[in-house]
Amino acid sequence: MTPITDLDDARARDAADPLAHVRALFSFPRRDGVDVAYLCGHSLGLQSRPAREAALESLQAWAERGVEGHFDGPHAWYRADETPAAMLATLVGAKPGEVAVANALTVNLHLLMASFFRPAGRRRKILIEGAAFPSDRYAVAAQLAWHGLDPMQDLVEVPLDEAGLVSTDAIVAAIDAHADELALVLVGGVHYLSGEALDIGRIVATGHRAGALVGIDLAHAAGNRVLHLHDDDVDFAAWCNYKYLNAGPGSVGALFVHERHAADTDLVRLAGWWGNDPDTRFAMDEQLDFVPASGARGWKISNPPIVSVASLRGSLEVFAAAGMPALRARSIALTGALEALLDGIPGITQITPRDPDRRGAMLTIRLAVPGDAVVAALSAQGVIVDFRRPAIVRVAPAPLYNSYEDVWRVAETLKTTLAGVG
Repeated sequence: MTPITDLDDARARDAADPLAHVRALFSFPRRDGVDVAYLCGHSLGLQSRPAREAALESLQAWAERGVEGHFDGPHAWYRADETPAAMLATLVGAKPGEVAVANALTVNLHLLMASFFRPAGRRRKILIEGAAFPSDRYAVAAQLAWHGLDPMQDLVEVPLDEAGLVSTDAIVAAIDAHADELALVLVGGVHYLSGEALDIGRIVATGHRAGALVGIDLAHAAGNRVLHLHDDDVDFAAWCNYKYLNAGPGSVGALFVHERHAADTDLVRLAGWWGNDPDTRFAMDEQLDFVPASGARGWKISNPPIVSVASLRGSLEVFAAAGMPALRARSIALTGALEALLDGIPGITQITPRDPDRRGAMLTIRLAVPGDAVVAALSAQGVIVDFRRPAIVRVAPAPLYNSYEDVWRVAETLKTTLAGVG
């Protein structure tokens, strides 16, 4: 793709883009009556009209039906989470039944590790990537301590290289180096800070060859990259749905369990009534033993937040209409256009890999000056990005709703702002 030359060029590209019409489904924050250039979907995705309508419909059902809404209506609450679960299974490359909608990301990681982290003998360590998202590290360290292990000794962290990246090669080498000690490998599909994408299939194959189970945190990968969880033989995965999947702040999360594990009713899990077989869930007087629901649903604990589930369903309808392969192609084009524009701005160093196969939508850059004043100036001019002190900025052109004009605006505003600071 040739670089964007000016605003007219950006608008012409948008006019020719077959997916540009999807943008009209989303609501944008505004500054002085003008939509902002919102490139922060890696942190919180924008609200779509279908998500809003589905959430309002669920509130109306509550108003009109009360408790009878559990079994009455087009989206009765008793099984309301099953429709978005099936849609998510398609999105992440899973088989029907391998995905459940439940809880939030870190809660799901704890529930899954309760089943899949079973230290024994020398095989008691967990491997994660360096600079993993803090909540993941907290959860892993807590699981080790729960089993009476020492996170200082039994947590293997693959260090970042000088560029701030942790490559698939480095993770594979670390797995091989600790092969006889690892019980579990848990890494992010896309690194939350650098935007680097890992080769999930290769990491899973290496972990299994070493005798470990492999879980994936897909917080920054679901809805961002084309995934193949079943075919890649991932043991388990978890993700939030409020970033690229646009289900709303703090929305209900999701989990994946490969069918070979989900079919194992003897596998230890932390049980709750919503993980029970739905056909016997209310047989409370006759059934005292937990009978897990089939597939990943057996890892659910409590009844789901219905308004959040409805919002997720509405958001996923937009994904289903657009198609993940087409969205990924558009993502590569938008992010490539942003990269080319940023290359021409002094005072910026790109951390995210330049190979599109090794990244998602997000580009992470390091500023040559402290970023507080820069990011505040961007926001005042209607450009929303993400900032990590002292000088890291993350910018993500989300393919569902961002445009070439957005990309042009953020680059031009950043260039003039940095020139003024300099």
